[in-house]
Amino acid sequence: MKITNAASGTNVHEIADSIYRISTPVTIVPGGFSFNQYLVLDDEPLLFHTGPRKLFPLIHDAVQHLIPADRLRFIALSHFEADECGSLNEWLVAAPHSVPLCSKVAAMVSVNDVADKPARAMGDGETLILGKHSVKWLDTPHLPHGWETGYLMEMETGTMFCGDLFTQGGNGAAALTESDILEPSEAFRIPLDYFSHSTNTKALIEKLACENPTTLACMHGSAWAGSGANLLRALGERLMK
Repeated sequence: MKITNAASGTNVHEIADSIYRISTPVTIVPGGFSFNQYLVLDDEPLLFHTGPRKLFPLIHDAVQHLIPADRLRFIALSHFEADECGSLNEWLVAAPHSVPLCSKVAAMVSVNDVADKPARAMGDGETLILGKHSVKWLDTPHLPHGWETGYLMEMETGTMFCGDLFTQGGNGAAALTESDILEPSEAFRIPLDYFSHSTNTKALIEKLACENPTTLACMHGSAWAGSGANLLRALGERLMK
């Protein structure tokens, strides 16, 4: 792990081949919290999530520790929310050849209006080749919230960029863990009740599990290595109670 800003604690860590977690601990939640972004280094680099707009300088600096930020080609988001895409337009300026990457619904209802460039809108199951890596878009409306929600599955490494699923409190000090994250994430979810309780939640969880991820790149807390299918199905059982 490399600390890129000593004052904020922003750090970068390779969690899979050429996939880096950028994490900034914050104190906005009692007990601590973290905002994570993931950078896929390739011929056409991709950043998944921008972080809140006010964190842009820290995250930009962290990216610069890995590649010149203006090399980015895709600024991806799971759903339309400040920590997913708050600095989207700042990134489109910093990386002038980049475009937003999101679901077709997100492009239609928000991104193409708010962003200064049209989005690369992806359909369910569509694959985008970045070089040696390729990413597959998976529509998951209202899981956990937002009609436009979806996730990216990186096919080469088995890494699923799983958004707000498995959100953990704390400062996310362990960049990648094999320890249990279901119980910590459930302890965070249940009091806040931020899931939509959609009627097709179990089917959507199974859709994700069938991708058989081996790394879950969580947006808050530690990324996780192991049988992602088993962990996703365990989450599905909890959500149906």
